[in-house]
Amino acid sequence: MSTRLVNLTVDAANPGELARFWATFLGWRVAVDLPGEVDVRAPAGEGWGLDLCFVPVPGPKGGKNRVHLDLASRTPDHQAEVVGRALSLGARKIDVGQGDVPWVVLADPEGNEFCVLEPREQYARSGAVASIVVDSGDPAALAEFWALASGWPIAAREETIVGLRAPSGVGPWVEFLRNSDVKQGKNRLHLDVAPSLDGDQATEVTRLIEAGAVPADVGQGDESWVVLADPEGNEFCVLTAR
Repeated sequence: MSTRLVNLTVDAANPGELARFWATFLGWRVAVDLPGEVDVRAPAGEGWGLDLCFVPVPGPKGGKNRVHLDLASRTPDHQAEVVGRALSLGARKIDVGQGDVPWVVLADPEGNEFCVLEPREQYARSGAVASIVVDSGDPAALAEFWALASGWPIAAREETIVGLRAPSGVGPWVEFLRNSDVKQGKNRLHLDVAPSLDGDQATEVTRLIEAGAVPADVGQGDESWVVLADPEGNEFCVLTAR
């Protein structure tokens, strides 16, 4: 028995507007539109099994996100097209100290960083989103934890980056990128996991704590989900079985 990835959740000052930016930009659809949650869902052919879930959180973004999206491109012209589409919808180019690199760093309308990558063979079957990237002080160790939490095996391992891939071999990667920056405050992007329908939330919470997670209080109150932090302090939610 194990948990699986179900959402990438994004804190937002205006969830509806930010969700519509990402839905239009990626060519996906708004699948859930509620006052407390707006979900963007990929077409079946994308191979992306997660929802982008936008939730209202007061207060502005502060500092660089520790979790961001990398977007794929097929050719240099396609990369330029993706960047142009993002800019036309309200994104902007930003400098996070990347220097002279072949990818383009942008921020969405609420300042969340994302990259449009140059063509890379590794992401040929990823769809629009190449990877969910997580900054990490110890990528190898954090990838081991998330392989257990997500059910995705480690499929690529380098000194500075370790990647998980869905068992299907399609859709985005989850990658842990070496970064020495100290985490400050609550992450504005986080992963959600859930047991399958025949699983048990409490059992899985115990299993994840035994693997190195700790309970976390982000002001969630009395909710059906359980908030934990991974071994490097990144918050994530364990949802009810589904």
